[in-house]
Amino acid sequence: MYKHILVPVDLNDESFADKAVEHAVWLAGQTGATLHLLTALPGIHNSMVQSYFPEDAARQMKQDVRNNLKAFAERIVPEGISYDLSVAEGKPYKAIVKTADSLGCDLIVMPSHKRSKANKLIIGSVASKVLEQSKVNVLIMKPQG
Repeated sequence: MYKHILVPVDLNDESFADKAVEHAVWLAGQTGATLHLLTALPGIHNSMVQSYFPEDAARQMKQDVRNNLKAFAERIVPEGISYDLSVAEGKPYKAIVKTADSLGCDLIVMPSHKRSKANKLIIGSVASKVLEQSKVNVLIMKPQG
């Protein structure tokens, strides 16, 4: 049924992504899909941001994040499940939707923070923006507890 499943991972709160990755691993095991784990960095190539860092800082930051994502994947994705890693830049919801499109994903599995209705109205959540903008199915894992 699914061939490519995208799972966004927030490396600042790995436990937040665990349930989504575990569910995506189960789906991949059932369908033979490849998992695509994605972490989004803020716009580090923005000219205003970039001027505050040494020239090589953005490349090094991206490599460090990729290494952290790889360590996370090695801990949580069991042998036998095919996966790859992506590090994108920009607003998380845009990076998720763009990566899903470019990789040909047919499902996005992601966690959602528990937010109040007022909070959603004011700032919106990444999950709701992905749900609105994605061309493919999105499975949002509700927070536990």
